[in-house]
Amino acid sequence: MIKAIDRFLDHQTMYRLVLYYLIALLGTALVLGFFGLVPHDPLALAFTTGVMLATCWITNRVFAAVFRVPANSESVYITALILALIVDPVAATDATGIGAVVFACVWAISSKFILAIGRKHLFNPAALGVALTALLLDQPATWWVGGNLPLLPVVIGGGLLIVRKLRRLDVVVTFMTVALAVTLSTTDPSQYATALTETLGSSPLLFFAFVMLTEPLTAPTTRWPRIAFAAIVGFLFAPNIHVGSLYFTPELALLAGNLFAYAVSPKGRFVLTLERIEQSAIDSYDFIFSSPRKLAFQAGQYLEWTLGLDRSDNRGNRRYFTVASAPTEQSLRLGVKFYPRSSAFKHALGAMKPGSTIHASQLAGDFTLPADPETKIAFLAGGIGITPFRSMLQYLIDSRERRPIVVLYGAETQQDIAYRDVLGAAKRELGVKTVLAIAKGAERGQYPGYIDARLVRLAIPDYLERTFYISGPQAMVKVLRRELLAMGVRRSKIKVDYFPGFA
Repeated sequence: MIKAIDRFLDHQTMYRLVLYYLIALLGTALVLGFFGLVPHDPLALAFTTGVMLATCWITNRVFAAVFRVPANSESVYITALILALIVDPVAATDATGIGAVVFACVWAISSKFILAIGRKHLFNPAALGVALTALLLDQPATWWVGGNLPLLPVVIGGGLLIVRKLRRLDVVVTFMTVALAVTLSTTDPSQYATALTETLGSSPLLFFAFVMLTEPLTAPTTRWPRIAFAAIVGFLFAPNIHVGSLYFTPELALLAGNLFAYAVSPKGRFVLTLERIEQSAIDSYDFIFSSPRKLAFQAGQYLEWTLGLDRSDNRGNRRYFTVASAPTEQSLRLGVKFYPRSSAFKHALGAMKPGSTIHASQLAGDFTLPADPETKIAFLAGGIGITPFRSMLQYLIDSRERRPIVVLYGAETQQDIAYRDVLGAAKRELGVKTVLAIAKGAERGQYPGYIDARLVRLAIPDYLERTFYISGPQAMVKVLRRELLAMGVRRSKIKVDYFPGFA
């Protein structure tokens, strides 16, 4: 069962998984509504959802055209469905209610364009939409999805899948721990059981944690700032927290956290212009872009890349890719492998010509070099998973910084080996040892087959002293991580490359 879930998660982008989750919640609510198990008329819920989807889609198209940025329909549907699950449904005859619904949707979507700095929006769109509706129209969100026990199994089941996909368990646990601790600190001890029951079963705590808190564009991009962000939002989320006469609601708690996230995160969205395309290996190409301003990043980090697609597929128009270039290089390099049945995104990427543009944002990732230059390192790469190591090695070459590194690089054939020039320069200039594992047609001096425990022992006798970095196909990463643990390598000394979605 777990393996089946992992296979499902591996083939979903983060946005697509959240969209499926919200559809499942809304569909379940509609069915339960016909049996009176949800306190809303299913026809009103369906009508309200339709109005929200239409309003959000139209608003997004208009603002995308005005601001000349790619329109992302997937995120629009996500915002609309979140609003449908936290705002009370309205009847088709309720003009005032419909006006409030439209108002919330317009502000939610427009905030991504007009409340943005450097083309990066500051606030969670749904949270801002309902906050303004409450403030200006006195129509607050009820967060009804979180207060309904029959919906709780779907909230928890789907929410755990999202957390597993995003690997944000630490953020969710921190938020819930702080929120519950503050709630209990303001509750009479004799009422602890009631407070816990109501908070976990009849409040938006779980839905909020799984969906709103984990939204990547308005949360910090590295681990410890994310933990602080979760703690701040958890504190403000608890009941009875106020500043003067202003009492915090869930949406206000998140908006305050968004301001903290902006303060500690990389700023802005970049519009990059394609300079040229270089072939790095068979079916693998590097897209080299120029940027209007220098991007400050650490070798090994990734960006979210967005293309405007005339016809998107079910994987959308956004992808996470490692920045293959080093921080010391002037251009930004994106390394991509193309497959016979590639996504619409990759088809559009492959059709780009010099002068074409792509949007990049959300710089993130902890798959970076250790702070201590004396730390012994082993890079284990499979296929195009060599890209973060290309970034790190080129950075060390440019900085003339020698580190105790061994590279194990696995490829199917000789033609699949990418970045031979960088690997060769690292060997000549820095003494970095590289061992190639070739599955088909290994030559003398190369390891026949895939990277495995035997190769690790042969090539890295002091492997128990090293920190392992693993990047490549998900199946390879999981197998190697498991083998290293069986060999006695401590869990804390194994780092795996990770993106919220896959290409």
